[in-house]
Amino acid sequence: METNSQSSDVLETDDDDGVPAPAQVRDDTAASIVSVKGLKENWQKWSHEHQEYQKHNPFSNNSKPSVVVPQRGQDDYGKPLQGSMTEQRGKDAHTHICREVQELCEVIRNIGEPRGRDLDGKVIAVEFGKLFEHYVTISNKLVGVLLRARKQGLVDFEGEMLWQGKDDHTVITLLQ
Repeated sequence: METNSQSSDVLETDDDDGVPAPAQVRDDTAASIVSVKGLKENWQKWSHEHQEYQKHNPFSNNSKPSVVVPQRGQDDYGKPLQGSMTEQRGKDAHTHICREVQELCEVIRNIGEPRGRDLDGKVIAVEFGKLFEHYVTISNKLVGVLLRARKQGLVDFEGEMLWQGKDDHTVITLLQ
């Protein structure tokens, strides 16, 4: 055990009655106590903020969420929060896909051949095999973009899916 003369952190003195005086703390020990106190306060602050965040997290185990979760049939159901990064990524993806669909329609206009007449004029069509050979240098997602364009009413073709080789002679008609 150390004596008072050997201790570097605490200085003790005796009063006249023989009762030891309270320990006096040096500055370097006080700094470590303050930093421990600061760590504790920072941890409690982070813990409180995390608990508040978890109240808004629909995937946490909190049985009583404080946010109103949209129910089926409401306008917000199945949509990301306004202004969130998820909403922005969805908008960016939608813009990118629309650009690809427009590019596909332009390619069909360029390599397609007029076939018959529609109420508005000529109809441009191309066989899937020819379109596949030409479009493969642009994108490897031709069938997905074709399905999206058909869903938007821009092109039409027979069948649900197009397969390379099997459906090479399927005619793809540009509607607009």
